[in-house]
Amino acid sequence: MTLVKVCGIKSREEAQKTAAAGADLIGLVFAAGSPRTVSVDDARAIVATLRGLRPAVPAGENARRGDSPLFHFDAASQSTLAADGAWKDALAVRCSALATACASHRPLAVGVFAGMDAVEIETIAAATGIDVIQLSGAEEPSLCGQFRVPVVKAVHVHPGDSADAILARVQPFVEHGAAAILLDTGSSGAFGGTGQSFDWTLAKEVQEQIPIFVAGGLRPQNVAAAIAATSAFAVDASSGLEHERGIKDISRIQSYIAAARFATSLRKFGAFGGQFVPETLMGALRELEESYAACIADPAFHRELEELQRTYVGRPTPLYFARRLTEKCGGARIWLKREDLAHTGAHKINNALGQALVARRLGKPRIIAETGAGQHGVASATACALLGLDLTVYMGAQDVRRQSLNVFRMKLLGAKVVAVESGAQTLKDAINEAMRDWVTNVETTHYLVGSAIGPHPFPTIVRDFQRVIGIEAREQMLAQAGKLPDAVVACVGGGSNAIGIFHRFIEDSGVELVGVEAGGHGVESGRHSATLSAGQPGVFHGTRTYLLQDAGGQVVEPHSISAGLDYPGVGPEHAHLKESGRATYVSVTDQEALDALVEVGRLEGITPALEPAHAFAYALRRAGEMSPEQDILVHCCGRGDKDMHTVSEALGVELFES
Repeated sequence: MTLVKVCGIKSREEAQKTAAAGADLIGLVFAAGSPRTVSVDDARAIVATLRGLRPAVPAGENARRGDSPLFHFDAASQSTLAADGAWKDALAVRCSALATACASHRPLAVGVFAGMDAVEIETIAAATGIDVIQLSGAEEPSLCGQFRVPVVKAVHVHPGDSADAILARVQPFVEHGAAAILLDTGSSGAFGGTGQSFDWTLAKEVQEQIPIFVAGGLRPQNVAAAIAATSAFAVDASSGLEHERGIKDISRIQSYIAAARFATSLRKFGAFGGQFVPETLMGALRELEESYAACIADPAFHRELEELQRTYVGRPTPLYFARRLTEKCGGARIWLKREDLAHTGAHKINNALGQALVARRLGKPRIIAETGAGQHGVASATACALLGLDLTVYMGAQDVRRQSLNVFRMKLLGAKVVAVESGAQTLKDAINEAMRDWVTNVETTHYLVGSAIGPHPFPTIVRDFQRVIGIEAREQMLAQAGKLPDAVVACVGGGSNAIGIFHRFIEDSGVELVGVEAGGHGVESGRHSATLSAGQPGVFHGTRTYLLQDAGGQVVEPHSISAGLDYPGVGPEHAHLKESGRATYVSVTDQEALDALVEVGRLEGITPALEPAHAFAYALRRAGEMSPEQDILVHCCGRGDKDMHTVSEALGVELFES
């Protein structure tokens, strides 16, 4: 995957927001005369902020100056590696080490220097704690070998240059220890670039022989094209992310990073994902992919979405320390990410609002959606009412009966609700009917998929709109608990809430990720929805994932007291997280979920939905097995109002009806 660098950050706030957007490297300019120059004091504060956003250094890991999480870099041994002439292989090894460091300690702080000697650079590096040095002036190659941190050497590309000429200029820097090479458009007599692009075909020719950073004129609107044209190891932008010279525009930074990420995203997650759909839908999927890519590359789209998240949805949702639950369990501190406090009462509004904005750009006035528990239906109806879009919601007839309150809410918001009478009359069957509708009306209709399921690009789109949960939760844990959680726990049906909170923590190897499935009457009974715990890989609803199936490959009807978890499949990214070992998936029964719902309500005054009640059931048990110095983060992804009829019936309580 292409690394993404943002250069010219000047404040802690900019650094925090750039890190939250997913930058791999953040450039701090120390070269004199630039409108982006940062002082040593400000740089020290920025680096400290960035370091506070990433995990602590694992015990025993080598570290520069005792506080940097980067690998120990011995320039002398690196130079020896290239002494036999295999400099291209040496550069590939160093870039691989840099990518590994980014993956485990993102974002890295890069100090950008020009016109300084080794002593000046080392003094600033020591004072600020930067992780990487970038040389952007007319330095001699020998300077690359005088530091014990990786050095990126910027090399200018001039009109008439050939790939061979560039490689010849690059070689001495690599032989003296440069860890990476950055190509930028040449400027006359000044350090840095011009803000203009150079020939990407030339960059492609160089990239085919050595890994390179590509810079020069990159901005949100063209970074995806640059990556496609060059297959660059990394991309770097600065002036293209500014609304005034030297003044960064956060929405442009977010658009640039999102566009770069989507450009390098695969249509599969390991062995899972893909597009297994009729040919009649392939055009619509391509159109959606292109439109989504255009949206996330547009700063105006990000500004509108963020404004609505803040003023309409109520983001950020709070992180709450559950003191009484913690005392009751007698172990780890229990924290709740309160998505139940978002507008409409659940996390579903994040994706519904984002996709509705994409649909408006597509020019498709008709929206269809599926829903199980009704929360995605309510969220979709809310977003469509806000944006003036027509909505039809497909819902299994059984779910219509047990979620009658949400059905009324959808209708009140102007949606048409279609009760699906086929099959088990649950979420699976609602998705089947929505798919049939989409095939028939694809020219005028957008399918607003509610979970991280289905053919590409739906799992990625839903994940991207939900990942705000994990971004907020990670920052909030660091701010309120002073550390990352030891475990993050979320319920899993299709998996949108879980992937939303998991995603920002995936690269935090010290954070355990636990998905809790619906065990129904117990996995051994066969009456459950524990797809990852008891299912097998197969193709379902347009994607390869885990699903519940019999020996003949037929889908087995799932069961859960929770309508939102009553699904025989799961999102393909969760299937990949299971297979890779990065996440663990367990199950709890209907009764355990009910007991947890009651206990959380009586101890904290919070009534979760039946879906997150499954996560609570596991988390309360697990917290008691952990030490008081540890922290467990539970995703309370929805409130329980919608489930009161189901809960009262299960508890044998007769509700009064006049």
